[in-house]
Amino acid sequence: MAGAISHHALASTQSYRWSAQSSRFGKRTGNVRWVHQGTRCSVGRKLGFVCTSGSQQPSVVEPFQLPSDANSDHTAKKSSESALILIRHGESLWNEKNLFTGCVDVPLTPKGVEEAIEAGKRICNIPIDMIYTSSLIRAQMTAMLAMMQHRRKKIPIIMHNESEQAHRWSQIYSEETKKQSIPVITAWQLNERMYGELQGLNKQETADRFGNEQVHEWRRSYDIPPPNGESLEMCAERAVAYFKEQIVPQLVAGKHVMVAAHGNSLRSIIMHLDKLTSQEVISLELSTGIPMLYIFKEGKFIRRGSPVGPSEASVYAYTRTLAKYRQKLDSMVS
Repeated sequence: MAGAISHHALASTQSYRWSAQSSRFGKRTGNVRWVHQGTRCSVGRKLGFVCTSGSQQPSVVEPFQLPSDANSDHTAKKSSESALILIRHGESLWNEKNLFTGCVDVPLTPKGVEEAIEAGKRICNIPIDMIYTSSLIRAQMTAMLAMMQHRRKKIPIIMHNESEQAHRWSQIYSEETKKQSIPVITAWQLNERMYGELQGLNKQETADRFGNEQVHEWRRSYDIPPPNGESLEMCAERAVAYFKEQIVPQLVAGKHVMVAAHGNSLRSIIMHLDKLTSQEVISLELSTGIPMLYIFKEGKFIRRGSPVGPSEASVYAYTRTLAKYRQKLDSMVS
């Protein structure tokens, strides 16, 4: 999953509308078109691509309609706009050793640290008000290292709500300090898929022992779990439910959100947003340390791909709001 690929543009004419009765997105139109240079696209999709800059238009996916409730306090204002950034953690020590990691709590390698720092540089001009991570250290390290690169210089603070005492002991009593902080919410629901009895085993040795077909089925099927582990379908149930219940309301309220998590929990969320089939999602791979940007506006998500870096001013001019935010940052350091 860690191999990177650069797609210079992605265009799609898919759009989806929410059905309140079925709680599912219904497809209105089809016809997906890939536009790229260099490497031929495979049947599956690879996210971790780089958007064009300069005169070319950034990649765009038609928006997705979320449920609206006229009586809800979370109803988005027509002019409000929020950014959603999804980042898979940088390379971990067990990624490096080619071991099944799953929910084992393994930190980043030096390369993973550099990937997290590079991810931070790519998003350093995008507003961030809240951060969600899994409960695993590699995702939390990635979020913290990425935020150290942000030009706003706000400090990420992990919220401890596991007990009344932890909540009370971690309180901040300075309003000015609170303004210079970004809350970090950790959630096990965003953890990597649990690989059961495969965790800690070498992937190649496991294939030699059980056969390539069996291991491929455990790793790449949608609804077949490894021994005493989770299938991608099971991972999606918890990750998507948490995304809809906890993260979407923050976006609707106008908050800019970053989610630092894992290959499979993020694949599940992207499957939900892009309405991928169970066959399409098993071909979807996310590169470590590559941020993905979505714009949430007027109850809709618009995918913008991956920002290429802080030196590319045009990349951040996806919307008037992001352009103004960058200008504000420029004025603060000038």
